Parts: sequence; structure tokens; C-alpha cells
Amino acid sequence: MMKKPTEAELEVLQTLWEYGPASVRLVNEVLSENRVVVYTTTLKIMQNMTEKGLLKRDTSKRTHIYEAAVSREMIQEKFFDRFLDNVFGGSPLKLVMHTLGHDKTSANDLEEIKKLISELEKK
Repeated sequence: MMKKPTEAELEVLQTLWEYGPASVRLVNEVLSENRVVVYTTTLKIMQNMTEKGLLKRDTSKRTHIYEAAVSREMIQEKFFDRFLDNVFGGSPLKLVMHTLGHDKTSANDLEEIKKLISELEKK
């Protein structure tokens, strides 16, 4: 059973999903764009993630290259139900109502949601 990634581990996964396989240095540079992150901290996080099975490490060259061992979809699926239960009492309606009532929902987003609902109703 896969252990739940921490917030810092999710940031590393996001970076690897976006950039593909990468060195600790590249991941650290990306993480450091938003705040100061010490290289050795990033290295330790990525080593722990490898032990947890969240990352794979290629040690065939001097610079070790890490890649995500789990897909974005796998993480989303694993944690969505827990999020829905814990935050919205298991109610998809409450989640959608909260999302649609949020200031960040654009007219274009609403049109796409309407299309999706229409397609789901046809099934």
C-alpha cells in the first residue's frame, strides 16, 4: 500500500510530472522559485520518496535522475474520495456548489461544465 505523500512530496511530484525525469538540482531550482529550499532538504525528501515507492532513481550515471513512480491520476484518485469525505461530508453536490460559487469560476469554465453535464446525461 502506497503511503500518503506529504505536501513537500506532492510539490516534488508536480515538478516531475511537469518536467519529466530530472536531477535533484533541477527539482530544487523549480521548488526554489517560490521560496528558499535548501538542496540537501530536497535531496532527503527525494530519497525518502524513493524508499516509499513514490519515485524511481536511475543511478547509472554520476548525476542520479529521479522520475515519478506514480501517475498524477493515481494520486488524484487515491486522495479525492478522502478529500470529498473529510471536507464536504462525502457530498459531490456540496463540492460542486462550493466550486461554482468561487470567484475563480469563469464564464468559460461554466460553459465547459455545462457541456460535460450534457454529455454525462446522454450516457
